Amino acid sequence: MTRLLGGNPAGTAALMTSWLLIEQPGPWPADALETVLGKAFPAGRMEQLRARGLRPLLIRTPGRHQRDQQATRTVFVASGVPGARWLERLVINDLSELAAIDLEAVVDGRPGHGEPVSTPLFLACTHGAKDMCCAVLGRPVAAALAENHPGLSWEVSHVGGDRWAGNLLVVPDGFLHGQLTPAEAVLVAKDALKGQVQLEQLRGRTASPTQWTQYAEIVVRRHAGLRGLDDAVATGERLNADDTRTVTVRCPFGVYEVTIGKEAADRAGSSRCAGRVAPTGFHADTPRLLATV
Repeated sequence: MTRLLGGNPAGTAALMTSWLLIEQPGPWPADALETVLGKAFPAGRMEQLRARGLRPLLIRTPGRHQRDQQATRTVFVASGVPGARWLERLVINDLSELAAIDLEAVVDGRPGHGEPVSTPLFLACTHGAKDMCCAVLGRPVAAALAENHPGLSWEVSHVGGDRWAGNLLVVPDGFLHGQLTPAEAVLVAKDALKGQVQLEQLRGRTASPTQWTQYAEIVVRRHAGLRGLDDAVATGERLNADDTRTVTVRCPFGVYEVTIGKEAADRAGSSRCAGRVAPTGFHADTPRLLATV
């Protein structure tokens, strides 16, 4: 419904600079992540790491969700810092083993925790207990990706922004896409495997510090036709007297400046999953090239 109302997902990604991805087969109740983390970490510990950009998430293979309590679990840790991304895989026998992972190092962008993985993962949100749209629209996305990229495609727990389902997070690239059909998700994966970013339905680069910088990066990418992972990185943001923000964005050939404003919702409708929807968004002036290199 958000897409039909003209909602633009650009600038809506949650902040994530690093990840802890924990395989949890079977159904996920609304508090599934909190329950799993509670088996390994003391109260308050994960919130401290979240404040520094770590995003813990549950993953499971697409398809029928059956839980085998005796099976090993796959765990991924990753960093999405531009120019220094990495992804590593571990196998654990019990959730208590999560406590042995040096998450301080993960947050700081230091690898060395498991087997390096050279290809990105495609994580489709299907956490229906959080919002029905994630299941209704996310599962077909997960199924299409699993058919094309077995072993790289996972269902993932809540990534935020249910109104943009189907949501797809690419790790460790750190780009979150929304409102995807299965066919569009396949194109996102195809580009990601080439080290490129699909700009259509892009919500933002999750390591970008604010919604304003996320949106500015996307505007510059579209203006200059930039598709590489690190082709547009915001380097500064200032608040103007009229409540707009002016963002500087570094690209391979120079630095752009773009001014962003917030738009109020002008249309509303009812979602079959999440009730009434009134999408807001941003608008931008034409990017100005300040300097070349």
